[in-house]
Amino acid sequence: MTADTAIELFRSAAMLALVLCGPVLLAALAVGLLMGLIQALTQVQDQSLTFVPRLIALTLVLLLLLPWGLSLLTEYAADLIRGIPHTI
Repeated sequence: MTADTAIELFRSAAMLALVLCGPVLLAALAVGLLMGLIQALTQVQDQSLTFVPRLIALTLVLLLLLPWGLSLLTEYAADLIRGIPHTI
């Protein structure tokens, strides 16, 4: 395996991780921003008020995107397995 091959494998794995984590992180950011705004407007500074809605939103996003994420992961794994003879 050459250095170029290792770099390409790492790049594709990192891009897949970013694509899979992106929607979840964006949902957490959006809910956190919204709850922070609500807390600032109502002056209620309770920590559980931000935690519970974020947890619910992240669970919903994960459940909705689970089939898509699993298909990306299985396609990536299949490509890695198919590429074993070329990398050796």
